[in-house]
Amino acid sequence: MNCATRLVELFGSQAEVARRFRLDRAVVNHWIKSGYVPARWAMEVEQVTGGQIAAVDVLNEATARKPLKLKSRPDGDNDFANASGSDFMDKYAPSKRINSFHPPQRTLMGPGPTEIHPRVLTTMSQPAIGYLDPIFVEMMEELKALLRYTYQTKNPLTFPVSGPGSVGMEYCFVNMVAPGDKVIVCRNGVFGGRMIENVERAGGIPVVVEHEWGEPVDPQKLEDALKKNPDVRVVAFVHAETSTGVLSDAKTLVEIAHKHDALTIVDTVTSLGGSPVLVDEWKIDAAYSASQKCLSCTPGLSPVTFSERVVDYVKARKDKIHSWFMDMNLLLGYWGETTRTYHHTAPTNSLFALHEALLLIREEGLENAWARVNRHHTALKAGLEAMGLKFLVKEPYQIPQMNAVRCPEGINEAEVRKTLLNEFGLEIGAGLGPLAGKIWRFGLMGYSCRPDNVMLCLSALGSVMEDMGYPVHVGDAEGAAHAAYASMHATAAQAKKRKPAKAA
Repeated sequence: MNCATRLVELFGSQAEVARRFRLDRAVVNHWIKSGYVPARWAMEVEQVTGGQIAAVDVLNEATARKPLKLKSRPDGDNDFANASGSDFMDKYAPSKRINSFHPPQRTLMGPGPTEIHPRVLTTMSQPAIGYLDPIFVEMMEELKALLRYTYQTKNPLTFPVSGPGSVGMEYCFVNMVAPGDKVIVCRNGVFGGRMIENVERAGGIPVVVEHEWGEPVDPQKLEDALKKNPDVRVVAFVHAETSTGVLSDAKTLVEIAHKHDALTIVDTVTSLGGSPVLVDEWKIDAAYSASQKCLSCTPGLSPVTFSERVVDYVKARKDKIHSWFMDMNLLLGYWGETTRTYHHTAPTNSLFALHEALLLIREEGLENAWARVNRHHTALKAGLEAMGLKFLVKEPYQIPQMNAVRCPEGINEAEVRKTLLNEFGLEIGAGLGPLAGKIWRFGLMGYSCRPDNVMLCLSALGSVMEDMGYPVHVGDAEGAAHAAYASMHATAAQAKKRKPAKAA
């Protein structure tokens, strides 16, 4: 019996263990699931149990569960030596023994990837089939329909590009930007900067509209830039900037661009599935996203959608698209509704997984998915603020699924993240660019967006910061989160009572 289980047996319940150690129950539950108590608790376990569980038992068990991994083996200690019977081949063999890889169980609350729903993992492990198999082609049509629902669009050309969100970004720019085209890029974080790179590599001329990191894109600044540059072909901006946690008004920005006859490219990598993205209502010309964030799927796919206006423009281009793999004209024959033509070997099992992830969103309902993210954001925010932590972004512009919080003065933010990962199996994100070392990023996306993750995060973070000397009152953050949940439940119950009953 491991030490975590012994604690529960000794005190009668997980709740009582949590009370004795002044922790949230989610942390104790994590110990039970992991099968050991982290080594940092060894002395306290011995003290609280009156020596019934010795500190050395906790240390030995934790060490056995998380052994020190050597980078290499001593000379002459090669497990693969002469295994193949050929000394000539063996000189290219690895110098250390390599076993099957089994990743640890993590709680992923960073900027992505997210935890993956068991249904999606199971679907991904289904037998492979050919990418032109009629059954696979039928699944592709269903996948496109589910993506149209998620994007809220009727665009025929809506499909997942084989590659991460960065490939989706490049796919948009390489098809929509010809050499010499002027492109306005609104930069308010890291990913606006990557848009500029794409414009330059496509041979376009970037006109950069700069903003403070953590501020939304200012519609007036865009309007002014378009008036100064009437020959602009495309306007590009990030809807939900992952690096800062700020949400911009996509509908207004697109309206301004269209008023000046410019096409729009919108980055919805972090917003799709977590916040409203209404492609048809907002008249977005091109949008791209990523499978590993609010869609909660395996990384490596980038859902894109294009208006008929964009498709007609790309077809009419006289020059050759500067990428064979990402040429929209070639991919139309692969993802179009007519007979499929070979273009590339699609990542079939990853597409199975995306199909299932999108089906989960359809079953939950988009509005319910958005509401779930907002609910857990409200609780997490209440807990973080109860610790005295401040958000980077002003409340009206905060992305509920990506919470950027300023690190307190005197706290080693990297050490906090390292301890959360090593002791609690909890991953949160660091700051990027000028915000590196200044903020933490807490993700509430997809399957990671759950109340048990919120409570584990608050309890673990408070415990680590208290150990580092930060004045955290144990229980305040968890209490604030529980109070926020209770308030939301009460409000929902009252609204349900006021709702008139349906006629029989």
